[in-house]
Amino acid sequence: MEVKKNPKKQLENFSKIFFQIGLVLTLFIIYTLIEHKTYEKNDLKTLGTTNMVDEMQEDIPIIEMKDIKPPPKSAPTLVEKIKVVEDEMKVEETIIESTETDEGDAIIINTEDIVEVEEVEEVIEDIPFILIENVPVYPGCKGNNKELKDCFTKKITEYFGSKFDVNLATEIGLTEGKKRIFVVFRIDKKGKVTDVKARAPHRRLETEVVSIISSLPKMIPGKQRGRAVGVSYSIPITFEVR
Repeated sequence: MEVKKNPKKQLENFSKIFFQIGLVLTLFIIYTLIEHKTYEKNDLKTLGTTNMVDEMQEDIPIIEMKDIKPPPKSAPTLVEKIKVVEDEMKVEETIIESTETDEGDAIIINTEDIVEVEEVEEVIEDIPFILIENVPVYPGCKGNNKELKDCFTKKITEYFGSKFDVNLATEIGLTEGKKRIFVVFRIDKKGKVTDVKARAPHRRLETEVVSIISSLPKMIPGKQRGRAVGVSYSIPITFEVR
């Protein structure tokens, strides 16, 4: 069967091109309508009138120039006349008596008005063992300040261990295990141990500890700024009950 239409001239082949051309024209018309500007027509008769007025002129006052007269000259001050004294004129001399005392003259002082004031001794509170400049020296300890501190603690511990009655804990019926006792005392300005206080699991232990620490030997007192002062010391003591 023969085809009557020429395939090259069929409109279906150009449908895409026509669609694109139509789309472009449509967008162009829409853009033109959006960008089109319109203006309202106002009635020119209703417009107000404008009057042109000259700028306000400020009147500047005229200042009259006056002749300024100089102030009148004051009369010259009179200078006092200097009177010349002749050499023959006598001048009276003023005699100034000396206030110095002679070595032979006695000075009498009234001692009844003198009040004696007693010098108040400066009170220095006890200084903790860890902060003292020069620690108390336990008998037999030597060395620098650190060595003296270590020796002090060692000697206190050894002394307490040699005096403490271990069987006392069993007598008062303490349970087995480790027990701790806290002791606080001071070394006064003379090196004596005073104000011993203890805290222990039993009253009898506290009494025993206070008795032992109070019997410590006399020491060389601690010093702060070169002066003997009281030193407070605390030590925890641990022992085991079996």
